[in-house]
Amino acid sequence: MSGALKITFTVILSVEFIIGNFGNGLIAVVNILALGKRRKISSVDQILTALAISRIGLLWLVLLNWWLSVLYPGRWINERMVGIIHSLWTTFNQLSLWLATSLSIFCCFKIANFSNTIFLYFKVRVKKVVTVTLFVSLFHLCLNIIVINAPEDISVTEYKVNMSYSLSLNDTEISILWFLFANTMFAFIPFVVTLVTFLLLIFSLWKHLRKMQHSAQGCRDASTTAHIRALQTVIASLLLYVLFFSSLVAYLWGSLLLKKKVMLLFTQAARIAFPAVHPCVLILGNTKLRKAFLSILLWLRCRHKEGDLGVQRARA
Repeated sequence: MSGALKITFTVILSVEFIIGNFGNGLIAVVNILALGKRRKISSVDQILTALAISRIGLLWLVLLNWWLSVLYPGRWINERMVGIIHSLWTTFNQLSLWLATSLSIFCCFKIANFSNTIFLYFKVRVKKVVTVTLFVSLFHLCLNIIVINAPEDISVTEYKVNMSYSLSLNDTEISILWFLFANTMFAFIPFVVTLVTFLLLIFSLWKHLRKMQHSAQGCRDASTTAHIRALQTVIASLLLYVLFFSSLVAYLWGSLLLKKKVMLLFTQAARIAFPAVHPCVLILGNTKLRKAFLSILLWLRCRHKEGDLGVQRARA
């Protein structure tokens, strides 16, 4: 790997790390402070807080793994360390995916309107639906960890990575490819669920707009506004989810066939964009979080002005 490529990817990863930690940290801090004041927070805020914490852990793990590979290439990873890293990454990643999916499910049942009996049954019991989804995700996570660690014949004995980061088709690569393949397949399920909630919201908005047109009323009522706001958030989330899932597939394909480091690094940066950029979308789509973010910007602006005034007085 060339020095310029390594520096470029390090900068991209650092920017994603800073943005992701700020966004997730803001979500977690705001909701934790609200819990301390009111002794209770809504179900959405509970999901958002857990989602933010899981993503902070994921971003720190990715950054730590990258810096160790840069500073100590091939000298710090052994069989046990590989298993720990794979298990930790899978845990944080699956928690992040399923919590984001649970958030999409919650928004769908709260906002979408259908006369279907089954949909109405789950709509009234949306909290139980989310709870069951989270329990299923825990089973899904345990199964994922078992799958990536079970095959002994493809287990890695040691990372044989030289200073140029060139890899040959050996036990190491086979293990990595199995890990990527398993996680890609397990990420497909929450991706499909999120896609279904998006389609349901689209269909619900379409039906609602037709109903409003037939009743000769304006299209911008409260329900329409709620639909549009939810769709804006879900669309942005879905686009980032598509980018994440596509990067997993591209990374797996690139590792197996192309073995081009530029493509592998690009797909890795794209994969990290989901936990890093998605919190910004959630902040902009949530009134409370958006106000907290604007308050921070206003505070920083005031501090900047005070600093400029102090400099001017010192010069005078």
